Amino acid sequence: MKEIQYDNQIVRWWVIGAIVWGLAAMLGGVILAFQLVYPELNMGLPWISFGRLRPVHTNGAIFGFTLSIVFATFYYAIPRLLKTPMWSSKLSRVHFGLYTLTIVLAVVTLVSGITQSKEYAELEWPIDVLIAAWWVIMGLNVFMTIKNREEQHLYAAIWFFIATIVTIPILYIVNNLSIPASLWKSYSIYSGSTDANIQWWYGHNAVAFVLTTPILGMMYYYLPKHSRLPIFSHRISIIHFWSLIFIYIWAGPHHLLYQPIPDWAQTLGMVFSVSLIAPSWGGMLNAFLTLTQAKDKIRTDATLKFILVAMTFYGMSTFEGPMMAIRSVNMISHNTDWTIGHVHGGALGWVAGMMFVAMYYLVPRLWNTKLYSEKLAEIHFWMATVGVLVYMVSMWVSGITEGLMWRAVDSTGALQYPDWIEIVRTLKPYRIARALGGTLFLSGFILMVYNLIQTIRRKGQGFVPVDLREAASK
Repeated sequence: MKEIQYDNQIVRWWVIGAIVWGLAAMLGGVILAFQLVYPELNMGLPWISFGRLRPVHTNGAIFGFTLSIVFATFYYAIPRLLKTPMWSSKLSRVHFGLYTLTIVLAVVTLVSGITQSKEYAELEWPIDVLIAAWWVIMGLNVFMTIKNREEQHLYAAIWFFIATIVTIPILYIVNNLSIPASLWKSYSIYSGSTDANIQWWYGHNAVAFVLTTPILGMMYYYLPKHSRLPIFSHRISIIHFWSLIFIYIWAGPHHLLYQPIPDWAQTLGMVFSVSLIAPSWGGMLNAFLTLTQAKDKIRTDATLKFILVAMTFYGMSTFEGPMMAIRSVNMISHNTDWTIGHVHGGALGWVAGMMFVAMYYLVPRLWNTKLYSEKLAEIHFWMATVGVLVYMVSMWVSGITEGLMWRAVDSTGALQYPDWIEIVRTLKPYRIARALGGTLFLSGFILMVYNLIQTIRRKGQGFVPVDLREAASK
């Protein structure tokens, strides 16, 4: 048989990068949560004020932590699924180097107040050009690997990865088209409601093609690999893929309900958002039905527990989001803490949950050892799960309270709570609870980092798959 040499070194770099960016992004999120309750925590310094630190947090979590693990999975899973090494190890390293430079420039510019002021697209034009360059490099490497593959069948995970690689540059380039005014300042070619519509076509689909399709590809890879069981239905996975990418791309206008864009566009966004429930839950059920074959393993395997809970949060988020896209619900939820709870239910419960799965799966294999402590992984699972639940529930209560107080009127039709500060004071205990939930989640992440560092320190002791260890013990 032909022996295939896989490039594990580049995957190790991505995993280490994810640990660094994950710690920074989550710490920033906790600081921001406490700043909302105690503004004096910014100590009067503009560099750590809420307005500057928040985009550092969001970009660090989405494009730093999440994409690092996504790329780690690309470079680990794609060669193994195609039974061929990556086309160019040099391009893999150029990609990593340019990406790391991008993250450093993003942090420096954002804390300095250099921004386009677009959600998830704050970075100025020189960094946008840099991102486009390394994305093309990465895409070329992946597609040439697919072209040279030994395995002709393209497994479902590959399809989800391809959707990410193809769609993100289209979204990113169109939304960031701008006219440079200086090295670090540019102006969008769009204006007014057109700018808003294109921004949320991009913004919501950044969620779709950064925080959904590659994560689903990871689920379709890590779930059967770690459980040692076939995915329940390959047919469902293909239907899930094609229906999801067709419907998701049209859902962006639900961010602009009751805004000055055409009613038909608002209705289109609402209808496609509600339609998303079907393909999303199809993928969730495919995972659940696979996990029903591993009931005994779930009791003792923290990684499988993370998969189970991550898919549960995926199902919750993909039901809650479409409901919030309905006009009558959106009237209460829009611009409130409810939206924050929804976003973090998906980001922490679903996305970060699958990131943890990938890290617990990859690290022992990349460093040829066994996980240092399954017990610590179990504790991390419960800290993360409870942390997310505290976060979400507090924001649900806070958001609904906030939305109703904004709209409350007395018998004369006048606002019942015209003093905005009164509403802020009412929300204070819920926001403290949110900060504590985030702190618990961060603490669990730090525990995982300790577990992984101890695992890496034991490198070379030999990785033995769980099922083989069980067989040997019997």
